[in-house]
Amino acid sequence: MPSKAAITDTPVAAVSSDVTPRQSLQYKAWLADQQREKRRIAVAQFGLVVLFLLLWEIAPRMHWVNPMLTSYPSAVLQAFLQMIADGRFGEHVMVTLTEVVLSFAIAMVLGTIIAILLWMSPQLERILDPFLVVLNALPKIALVPIFYIWLGATGSIYAVAVAVALFITILMLYTGFSQSDPNKIKLVRTLGATRWQMLTKVVLPGNVHTFIATLKANAGLSLVGVIVGEFQASKAGLGYLIVYGSQIFRMDMVMAAIVLLGFISLAIYALIQLVEIRINKPAARAD
Repeated sequence: MPSKAAITDTPVAAVSSDVTPRQSLQYKAWLADQQREKRRIAVAQFGLVVLFLLLWEIAPRMHWVNPMLTSYPSAVLQAFLQMIADGRFGEHVMVTLTEVVLSFAIAMVLGTIIAILLWMSPQLERILDPFLVVLNALPKIALVPIFYIWLGATGSIYAVAVAVALFITILMLYTGFSQSDPNKIKLVRTLGATRWQMLTKVVLPGNVHTFIATLKANAGLSLVGVIVGEFQASKAGLGYLIVYGSQIFRMDMVMAAIVLLGFISLAIYALIQLVEIRINKPAARAD
């Protein structure tokens, strides 16, 4: 008669030898399916870009649309190469990049500080809430002439860009802080934590994804603010090229600057996405 150990060991060995390979094969099949899905999406995205460029090239040449108003990709590429050969294109790009990065940093730092102050003082939040809502809803382009008079050409660009991004930063971060896990807040309060300790131990660590979302929003908003400011007063930058090109009916120059703005916004978004991936990896390992 088989022993009790033999009876109990046999099914376990059978299960471990049978289920584990089957699970492994299913997991590998799932991974392969995910990779195929990613490739299909990438191919579809690339196909849409190619189709758009083909239509853009063909439509003006066939005079379906006025080529003076839309230009076409080959002319845009030629204008891009010509501006590089002229030697000032790099200067325009660096001016815009510098303004975007500085405005982005100022808006994030100021917005984070103000959001923390609002969370630390509920009474201050109740006082300032209607003003923040009104200032966020106010069209910032209306402030461009005022900033230009107050701060001059260069200062007005930074002021507009910061104004565009600042209030949405405050509202997004404060909303995230206010929606922190109430159970964790209650726990640390029960343990005698101060409001500053609640902020540093619970609220800020629990809102990493809110910070990432705010960074993504601000990347585009800062770029928009800088271009709007450059439209008004700048003598260099991609916004200046857009205005100058439209004044002399060089739509190829205008389109080249707009395409480059698209690449800049994509690069900034990709950098933020990379930061998000780096942050999520340790969290995934901990789980």
